[in-house]
Amino acid sequence: MATITKRIVGQEVMGLIQVDVSLSNPKEPALKPVQVHALVDTGASTLCIPEHVRIQLGLEELERREVIVANGKREVVPYVGPVQITCLGRSCYTGALVLGDRVLLGAVPMEDMDLVISPTKQQVTPNPESPNIPSAIVM
Repeated sequence: MATITKRIVGQEVMGLIQVDVSLSNPKEPALKPVQVHALVDTGASTLCIPEHVRIQLGLEELERREVIVANGKREVVPYVGPVQITCLGRSCYTGALVLGDRVLLGAVPMEDMDLVISPTKQQVTPNPESPNIPSAIVM
């Protein structure tokens, strides 16, 4: 389920879109998935998870990556995986950057699951052009 939280910035009301997702480690099926309320951020490319989620899922560090965070600073953070993301009846497999204190769902996994942001409803929905099964452009 997707929801929107509003906050006032200056004179504007800004919407923060959030969506319920399930995160799991496909290499460790005995571990229970982690259910989270993720912040949707199309300005970010990947999935970002906090350290406590990495620990709960038993995700191993694959490498370290340099990222530019919201304040413009560069940081080197762990890249872990694989992670299975399930959202609105769709799923994908990806890696995750470990940083911050909440789960952030970026543009690449959203595209992989064929999820879109509905600006009028301010929520995440399956692509209305392919409501029953995710689609992709491969040409």
